[in-house]
Amino acid sequence: MASNGQIRLFVSEGNPQCLKVLAALEETGVQCGVQCVNHEERVVPFLSRPALPALLLPSGLHIFSSNAICQYLFEVKGQESNQLCNQWLEWEATELQPALLQALHMAVVQGKSSDVFNILQASLNYLDQGLSKQSLPYLTGEAISVADVVLSAALYPFLSDSSLALGEYKSLKAWFDHVAARHSFQSAAQKVLQGKGLQGMKSYMQRQPLPQSSVCRDSQPTNNGTPAECDEGERMVSEEEMEAAALTWCKGLNSSPLVKERQHPILPQEDKKNILVTSALPYVNNVPHLGNIIGCVLSADVFSRYGRLRGWNLLYVCGTDEYGTATENKAREEGLTPQQICDKYHAVHASIYKWFQIDFDFFGRTTTEKQTEIAQDIFWRLNKHGFLVEDTVEQLRCESCQRFLADRFVEGICPFCNYAEARGDQCDKCGRLINAVELREPQCKVCRQTPNIRSSKHLFLDLPKLETQLEQWLDKSTSTGDWTANAKQITRSWLRDGLKPRCITRDLHWGTPVPHPDFKEKVFYVWFDAPIGYLSITANYTDQWQKWWKNPHQVELYNFMAKDNVPFHSVVFPCSLLGAQDNYTLVNHLVATEYLNYEDTKFSKSRGVGVFGDMAKDTGIPSDVWRFYLLYVRPEGQDSAFSWADMALKNNSELLNNLGNFINRAGMFVTRFFEGCVPAMELLQEDKKLLAMVSWELQQYIQLMDKVRIRDGLKHILNISRHGNQYIQVNEPWKKIKGGETDRQRAGTVTGVSVNIACLLSVMLSPYMPTVSQTIRDQLNAPQSCISTMFQGTGTFVCSLSAGHRIGTVSPLFQKLEVDQIEALKKRFGGQQPEDEPPKKKMTAQNAASSPPAAVPTTAAPAAEVATANGADPEKAKLLTQAVTEQGDKVRTLKGQKAEKAVITAEVAKLLDLKKQLAVAEGKSLEPAAPQKSKKK
Repeated sequence: MASNGQIRLFVSEGNPQCLKVLAALEETGVQCGVQCVNHEERVVPFLSRPALPALLLPSGLHIFSSNAICQYLFEVKGQESNQLCNQWLEWEATELQPALLQALHMAVVQGKSSDVFNILQASLNYLDQGLSKQSLPYLTGEAISVADVVLSAALYPFLSDSSLALGEYKSLKAWFDHVAARHSFQSAAQKVLQGKGLQGMKSYMQRQPLPQSSVCRDSQPTNNGTPAECDEGERMVSEEEMEAAALTWCKGLNSSPLVKERQHPILPQEDKKNILVTSALPYVNNVPHLGNIIGCVLSADVFSRYGRLRGWNLLYVCGTDEYGTATENKAREEGLTPQQICDKYHAVHASIYKWFQIDFDFFGRTTTEKQTEIAQDIFWRLNKHGFLVEDTVEQLRCESCQRFLADRFVEGICPFCNYAEARGDQCDKCGRLINAVELREPQCKVCRQTPNIRSSKHLFLDLPKLETQLEQWLDKSTSTGDWTANAKQITRSWLRDGLKPRCITRDLHWGTPVPHPDFKEKVFYVWFDAPIGYLSITANYTDQWQKWWKNPHQVELYNFMAKDNVPFHSVVFPCSLLGAQDNYTLVNHLVATEYLNYEDTKFSKSRGVGVFGDMAKDTGIPSDVWRFYLLYVRPEGQDSAFSWADMALKNNSELLNNLGNFINRAGMFVTRFFEGCVPAMELLQEDKKLLAMVSWELQQYIQLMDKVRIRDGLKHILNISRHGNQYIQVNEPWKKIKGGETDRQRAGTVTGVSVNIACLLSVMLSPYMPTVSQTIRDQLNAPQSCISTMFQGTGTFVCSLSAGHRIGTVSPLFQKLEVDQIEALKKRFGGQQPEDEPPKKKMTAQNAASSPPAAVPTTAAPAAEVATANGADPEKAKLLTQAVTEQGDKVRTLKGQKAEKAVITAEVAKLLDLKKQLAVAEGKSLEPAAPQKSKKK
């Protein structure tokens, strides 16, 4: 395509990012062909979503980050970015851009220009202060730089509008006026905005995902760490959107299904988007808790299921991490050999993930011959290329156990944050890596004796020698891939502190043997060895594993993990593969979650606090509901918490009353009013508006899921069912079906549109709740091709259940979680008595057995669970408040429908009883008022 040696730039009208690159092109004068294309055009062939602007180089490679394109153009002209320039560019990308996107959405899409200044104020303050500290005409010196072009072009749509006064920002105004007056900016602005100012971006902005900050980003977080719900009003829908949505709807399903049955082994294909997904290998020595599950395997599973629906050629591998001190420790505790521990807990893990419906293509383990073979090959390659160094290190040795204490065999006080239970390699509280000899008051975990410091000879990976290669790769991967903010931040902090050689050997018995003759008594350190498990597990899946792992130009690699695993996946493991110099596939998208806590404390197996994977099944709550709630509170931007009260609330409000209610009503109307066949539909403007709103939600969902914004994607599913419930409520098909021909036709249209939305929801739910998704499609007798059609491009909502389509048997999808049920589960998983509790509060097993269950105190449970002095129970009150609201709605509905008096009386009695329970939970007295004296004798 670019064989003639010319650079080609692809842009689109109204795209603010294109303003940057066109200004940079004009400013540098680089010879480049410019082509204006549609917003939706896929210029970069290996991306599933449109990416504009895009620069096609003579080599055939693409650059599709606007800032990276600008930097490239300046570098071609001989002006490389200095450190100050790079700092401004990073600030623009991480701080300014999110604020600008929110401001553009408010001004252009919602028409709320008056709110723009409040959104941009903090960024304008920062930029003005930075400019005022220097007496230079430009951001980085006497000459214009790429930072000036990028920042001024980003701000141009707003600052060139006189309505945004810059009176108090004198330095900012002088700088912007100076840069924006240049011919390069005037020319670029005319091409992108067409002289229409902000309105020139309307068509483009309407197709963009709702900025995260618009979806309650600034709301106060709830007690479980998730943003509070907010009501931002109904989105404005244009006439053009309505007509376009109606036109698309009428096209119906495609004839050939896109999603095919998987055939193993799955291998990369020339004409496909090839995706390799891994999730951090769980330690085999314990049972995973809910935080482990959401941080790794469940998040990766949702994305993998989504990718398969999109038609990507995707392979998802995982397995248990079985070597190292953790396994040796567990073997000592249980009186088994390390191999027996691995066999036992590998089966436990596999069983748990199967129940949670984690759909691995292959779930393996690291105690295999392939692991030894591949790890030792990488070791020898690193040795050959001079990236291993030998050194003598001080280690802790327990004379009682007659052994060196590696990693998890030692515990002490963290030297950085004073956490009392820091491990010998890392502190779980502050996340800092630790050398075991730095621990204060160290103890051997086996015998609890104080170890001595002794010397031992080890091999180190020479990270400083690989630092330049690593930084070059990181710049490319983080700018073109979807790395989460915490992954970038943690990686930058490692590089900022300067890399140090990393020890890759340990004085242990259970591990991959070090093949070097001088170190034959040692094994590889688990964090050198474990990530190589991704390769060996793939090699145990297929002998053609190198097509995935030595194919960086055809394969996109996604790593899923919790944030504490980031440095090993973004620094140590990539350096091992870079140093091996064998064309390895390196991570393109590093997706890290924050931590999920249990109520207001940590999960603890020893104290019985929290739900662990093998316990979830015993609660009687379906795995789909567990998946839904964990994904709803997925700790994407900050730590969040599992809460029983909140789980019941979300199940009863979002699943039962919102999603399930809508899907069930839509199907029941077809069954009751139209004998099980979808009726004919004649669309009015109101219907077209709904189609446009649903189409927009679908497009946001797909764009978010493409970017691995899993929790946000789920919110758009729930938005659609809310739109559907409101649509049904306003149109009242149960009344119109009893009217004349026009009313009956209207009831048919509303029913037909609703049941088609239900079909769409079944497809969108598939990655999150696979069993529920399939159940809905079975009830609707939906054609298989609805999946491929809906997920094409940026999202296509079509009529998949046409008039005359016969549906199956409809039944409710979800069950209510009752207050008593949740209270019992909460007490069950609240934990045991801590050892330091005063004796008078302790109960022996014998006493507990003879006492009523309610008398057993659960002192390790969250504070909110413990009743206050007046008997109040805030958590229970929260559940009961929701129950009172629901019962009150039910009573009002029955009265409005003029139900039988006996039925209403029974429901009112339930309502009064719930109110009494609520009063008790709130600590209110139920003592009756003193009786008034009767006037009669």
